[in-house]
Amino acid sequence: MIVIPAVDIKGGRCVRLEQGFMNRETIFSDHPEEMALQWERKGAERLHLVDLDGAVHGRPLNEKVIKKVVDTVSVPVQLGGGIRELDTIEEYINLGIDWVIIGTAAYKDPRLVKAACKRYPGRIVVAIDSRDNHVSVEGWTEPTSITSIDLAKGFEDIGIAAIIYTDIDRDGMKRGLDIDAIRKFAGNTNVPIIAAGGISLLKDIEDMLELEEDGVSGIIIGRALYDGSIKLEQAIGMLKKRIN
Repeated sequence: MIVIPAVDIKGGRCVRLEQGFMNRETIFSDHPEEMALQWERKGAERLHLVDLDGAVHGRPLNEKVIKKVVDTVSVPVQLGGGIRELDTIEEYINLGIDWVIIGTAAYKDPRLVKAACKRYPGRIVVAIDSRDNHVSVEGWTEPTSITSIDLAKGFEDIGIAAIIYTDIDRDGMKRGLDIDAIRKFAGNTNVPIIAAGGISLLKDIEDMLELEEDGVSGIIIGRALYDGSIKLEQAIGMLKKRIN
């Protein structure tokens, strides 16, 4: 299991939102590439980038900043937000993105995920954002009637690299994890799971270690790293100690 720092980009800046509300942001840096480099220097093995503007508007809107991040760091980068077409996926992979994350389009156009997996095997990640166990799309602004587990099952055997499962109600709120919900989700899929939303203390990471056997391979952490509630070095050290 690895810790993956989040770098969320809105208006060219590195921000954190509360529960995905675009008007409830905290700006942490005017230069996301510098923040990304900071996490790399502190030991991050992978970075999680999100084009928040792209997620809401349905098309990439921070490509220049994203390119700066990719050119600045040497660790692998996964990216999501506004990715709805195969051409966009190709552009990002050519830009140097290691894993492209498909969220809204995974629900609205599952054929895109299948086509992307066929063209870029092992490079496609599906993001499933859950509120009350049901999927929300369009930057978390549009609820749906499908359960998170049912959506995940539709992508089990097409070659996606992982599923990012986000608990929307806890994201950016530092309320801790809903371990039971994550365990249930991971236990009902055969794809590696990366969990996000609500991680606020080292104890949360310790609790997440129990879910490795259920297929949870990564943890995305945002606000808790930015406000210092969790020190990245300590979190990484905890996981490496467990391995050893």
